[in-house]
Amino acid sequence: MSVSVQKIVDPVVLGEGPHWDDKQQALYFVDINMKTINKYVPTTGEHTKTTLDGRVGFILPVDGTDDQFVVGVERKFLVIQWDGKDGSTVKVVKELGEVDQDVPTTRINDGKADPKGRLFAGTMGCEDPPGNFDMEKGSLFRVDRRGIVKMCSGISISNGLAWDLREKAMYYNDSLESKIRRYDYDVDTGDISNLKYVFDLKKNNIDGLADGMTIDTDGNIWVAIFNGSCVLKIDPKAGTVLQRVPIPAKQVTSVTFGGPNLDVLFVTTASMFITEEQKPPCGSTFMVFGLGVKGHPNVNFKLP
Repeated sequence: MSVSVQKIVDPVVLGEGPHWDDKQQALYFVDINMKTINKYVPTTGEHTKTTLDGRVGFILPVDGTDDQFVVGVERKFLVIQWDGKDGSTVKVVKELGEVDQDVPTTRINDGKADPKGRLFAGTMGCEDPPGNFDMEKGSLFRVDRRGIVKMCSGISISNGLAWDLREKAMYYNDSLESKIRRYDYDVDTGDISNLKYVFDLKKNNIDGLADGMTIDTDGNIWVAIFNGSCVLKIDPKAGTVLQRVPIPAKQVTSVTFGGPNLDVLFVTTASMFITEEQKPPCGSTFMVFGLGVKGHPNVNFKLP
């Protein structure tokens, strides 16, 4: 089967954080700049969205619920209630906490639940004008029953996260480093240690930034390349590129596996004017078929 790319959602400004919910067989994602949370159901083609009161960096379903989600809005982690209908009102159920109160120019940019349902999410520096970042102002945080814990600081753009239980590893991107991080990961505690770098974009002549990321069942990571019009399949042990999947948008932001068999790669993109106009289909969300691999089920957030 050859690889094919299909557009599924019309362009947004800054699509991010795709999360496939196995139970609902639906994709959730955000448009950070337009402050929207989005839901897409492949079997019906229905796309619904609603607006929040601030830039939203990610959306994750809360485990055991059909209508509650954890979101990162500006610098706050919130639990909200949304019925998934277009334009419907969102209710804030609980505020889990606010981060970076000493750095009021940051915002939450990306987040994901680890294999135990803990939330890992980070912040990034102010972007003014677009493409000009306030460097090393962000941090990576963990949210669980112990509260909000800062895992690492000095981050410029907190991005992709992926875990490999067999390798006891967590992979992580600070996009402006041009490298992919690996930490030793303790699944029982959620602690990380022993930072290493497993892939260097510049040394591999990759144009663009490492953005969102996921992992397949073979232990290879799939990385969205912002300003690179592609997704890369990378062997993190060997530090080599195994496959390049072209995407018809320059600003590729994130990826996740989904579909009934977890063998479809969902890809979000952006259409931000940084140095030039990004015309459609830039900013669309895509499905990629025929990759011949499967992902792990996305984990929902387990509310402390």
